Amino acid sequence: MVKLSAAIITFNEEHNIERCIKSLIGIVDEIVVVDSYSTDKTKDICLKYDVKFIVNEFKGHIQQKNYALTQTTYDHVLSLDADEALDDQLRESILKVKENFTSDGYFFNRLTNYVDKWVYHCGWYPDRKLRLFNKTKAKWAGVNPHDIIEMSQGSTEKFIKGNLLHYSYDSITDHVTQTNKFTTIAAKEAYSRGVRSNCFKIVTRPILKFFKDYILKRGFLDGRYGFIICFINSLSALLKYSKIKDLQDGRNIE
Repeated sequence: MVKLSAAIITFNEEHNIERCIKSLIGIVDEIVVVDSYSTDKTKDICLKYDVKFIVNEFKGHIQQKNYALTQTTYDHVLSLDADEALDDQLRESILKVKENFTSDGYFFNRLTNYVDKWVYHCGWYPDRKLRLFNKTKAKWAGVNPHDIIEMSQGSTEKFIKGNLLHYSYDSITDHVTQTNKFTTIAAKEAYSRGVRSNCFKIVTRPILKFFKDYILKRGFLDGRYGFIICFINSLSALLKYSKIKDLQDGRNIE
């Protein structure tokens, strides 16, 4: 059976981190938490458990997660966010993989909890994530704040059963606040890569996003919150392309 490390990054996650850690007990052989100077009780909660707690300056989600990989003892890693946890079926699946780690990476579905409701549509489920892998053949990549695991060429991947439970937003206000924050990061990243915006994109991208998530991906089946999620998703597109245009015009988007 292979030894397995868990890697988690945190910043002021006192409301989430204990649930995450508890779901890993009995599954992993090491839990590594890389924190970016939390001011709440995150550290105190982590130290109640057998956790390797490290403080490191935050320079971006991708950079911090790759740093966390360098701090793990074992080559086989399960990487989670602090607001995520394993359900029972996924715990069983990972234990079976540990007995016979035949692929380089394993992916599974992520199920999101939104204001105490599990969301099965809106483009949020099944939200397949590759989070269990051999770190010698993987790295975090993508565009901040949307990070993904990138496997080296020739690597093998396999799907396993179970859900990664994602406890996303406690309130609509929290969702709107996070959307504003993340679209600022995304706009800066996109602008730095040469992406440009105009009035046509600002008008059409939000409409297309709402139609895709609410109609094509059946967000309407999630009721009132399905409509709210899809509307805020479209707001995200509006903000991102509006902020890119502001950057083009020399305006500060902080």
